Amino acid sequence: MDLQLQGKHALITGGSKGIGLACARGFLEEGASVTLVARNASTLEAARVSLIASIPSAAARIGVVSADLKDPAAAVTAIDHAEQDFGPVHILVNSAGAARRTPPDELTPQHWRDAMDAKYFTYVNVIDPLIKRMASRGSGVVLNVVGTGGKVATLTHMAGGAANAALMLITAGLAAAYGPRGVRVNAVNPSLTLTERMEEGLEADARLSGITKEEALTRASARMPLGRVATAGEIANAVLFLCSPRASYISGAIVSMDGALTPIVV
Repeated sequence: MDLQLQGKHALITGGSKGIGLACARGFLEEGASVTLVARNASTLEAARVSLIASIPSAAARIGVVSADLKDPAAAVTAIDHAEQDFGPVHILVNSAGAARRTPPDELTPQHWRDAMDAKYFTYVNVIDPLIKRMASRGSGVVLNVVGTGGKVATLTHMAGGAANAALMLITAGLAAAYGPRGVRVNAVNPSLTLTERMEEGLEADARLSGITKEEALTRASARMPLGRVATAGEIANAVLFLCSPRASYISGAIVSMDGALTPIVV
């Protein structure tokens, strides 16, 4: 299926690895230009090199911007650089930031604050200026990669889950607010996914249960109705569809991607 993304400009936060990098690869394969934003310049360059290696024809369509998105001013500067390189951003995919997974007895008030800075405000600081630019142009798409921890409380992820829940609320709210001005806003909620971030979560689960990290992965996989955890590419496939004109009447949706682990209606 042609997703009609040829010539679009997608800005992807957290684009240097994991789900963000998988999304970048998908957009490039569809003919879009991408700007990857992350804190670490060296990982961004490594991501750019890996993308060129897999899609040589896309070299001129890849931009990278190093920025700490906890800083609102840095977020605006990153957007400005992206638009100077490839023109207006048509699609924003937020995949940056991850709250540290922490067993309950190790939590402090600072952990809760850090979780909001790491996950919630890294998204908001980019969404706020960019969605207003999209609205002024009369079109745009925002896709937030959130996580199932915002719906189902996980003992090692309560601080991050609170940030995820807040992101789901603003996804629905912004979709209603900016839909009349041509902007769609959606979210996907992946559960455990084979990325670098998964390692940290497994380590926290292992500490809580007194088992090895390998055993934690085995147990997690066994709990999944599909018999395995997701890959980053599988999450990216859903992201690309929701960002495409093929999903033109989907807005305000929170799409669960947990392989039916939690069989709930809402």
